[in-house]
Amino acid sequence: MFPKTFRYIKQLSDVKKIESWKDMAGQWDQEKLEELRKQFGDAHGGELYDPEFRKVADKIFSKSGTRMAPYAGIPSFLDAPLRQIDPENPDISDLDVAIIGIPMDLGVTNRPGSRFGPRALRAIERIGPYNHVTKCAPVQDLDVADIGDIPFDSRYRLEKSHDNIETYMHRIIDAGVIPLSVGGDHSITHPILKAVGRDGPVGLIHIDAHCDTGGSFDETKFHHGGPFRNAVLDGVLDPTRTIQIGIRGAAEYLWEFSEKSGMTVIHAEEVPGLGVASVIETAKKVVGEGPVYISFDIDSIDPSFAPGTGTPEVGGLTTREVLELLRGLKGLNICGGDVVEVAPQYDPTTNSAHVGAQILFEILSLMVFSPFAGKNWG
Repeated sequence: MFPKTFRYIKQLSDVKKIESWKDMAGQWDQEKLEELRKQFGDAHGGELYDPEFRKVADKIFSKSGTRMAPYAGIPSFLDAPLRQIDPENPDISDLDVAIIGIPMDLGVTNRPGSRFGPRALRAIERIGPYNHVTKCAPVQDLDVADIGDIPFDSRYRLEKSHDNIETYMHRIIDAGVIPLSVGGDHSITHPILKAVGRDGPVGLIHIDAHCDTGGSFDETKFHHGGPFRNAVLDGVLDPTRTIQIGIRGAAEYLWEFSEKSGMTVIHAEEVPGLGVASVIETAKKVVGEGPVYISFDIDSIDPSFAPGTGTPEVGGLTTREVLELLRGLKGLNICGGDVVEVAPQYDPTTNSAHVGAQILFEILSLMVFSPFAGKNWG
C-alpha cells in the first residue's frame, strides 16, 4: 500500500511514520465513515465539538450557519466592533483594549505616506478570529473596539500633533483601557509613551530596522528617528528594560544612545545564528515582569515581504520569524502597543498592510494573557 510514499519516507529513515500510516490504513473502514457522516454530514461550518473551537464559532456563526462575509460592512481594525466616541470625553471604561488610528506622518525623514496606514490596515480582511498558536480569539476574548482615529488640530504642525496624541492617550489610560495604536510614522510612539509611562518608566520590546534613538535633525528632535531617546530622557522609558530587535542599515552610527543608555540591541543578521527561541528568552529576561510596551515598525520585515514603507532596509526579518518571536512573548505584562510605518502606496500587492494587520492581531492576542487587561491604571 502506498509504495511510492513508502519508498520516499524510507529514504528519509522515518520508520515510525511508516508504521503510523499502516495503522491508520488498517483502522479506516465503513463503520468509521458512517460515524463521520452522522456527525458531520449535515452540519454547518459553525457546528463544532471541540470546546475551544466551539467557543469561538458560537460568537461568529448564526444559528443557521451564516457568518458575515469578510468584504461586507464598514471595515474596522481586525473586524472589531466600531465605537463612536466623544474624543473630549470618551465613554470606553467597559473596554479592555481600544484600537486607535493615528494617521500622521509629519515626522518622516524619507518617503511620506504612512498617514494612510490606519485606513490600509482596516481594509484588510480575514485576519483571525482564532490564533491557533496562542489559543485565543482576542476580539472575542477581550472587550475590544476600534474607536476611530485621533483628531488633530493641524495637519501641518508636528509638535502640535504630538500634543494631541499625548492628551488623547491620557484619556484612554484614565479610563483603565490598554491602547493599541496604528500609525502613522514612528514619532507617534514618543507621546504615547509619555502617557503610558506617566506613573513610572515602562519597558519596551521594539522590533524595527532602526534604533530610532537619534538626536536632533534639521533643528528638531521630534521625528521618527528619535522617539525612544526622547522617551528615555523624559523619564517614561526604562532603557535597561528595553530590547531592540532586527536592527540594521547604514544609519547605525547615529544610534550610540541605545548602547550608552543600557538598551539591548539585536541586529537582524544576528537572528539566524542566535535562533528565534534565544531572542525570545533574551527579551523576557530584559523586560522582566514589569509593564512593557510593544512597538512594531513594518520596516523590521525584509522589503521582499513588506515593501510598503518609507525607509525600507534589505536583509530584514521574515514574517515567520516575527510571528514566532511575538507568540513567544505570551504572558508578559503588556501595557500597550503599536504598529507603525505602513505606507500602502509603495506596495501594489497590499502585502505590507496584510503583514501589519497580522502583527496587530498578534499583539492583541498577547494582551489576552497580560495582567494589564481589564485593570484600571489608577
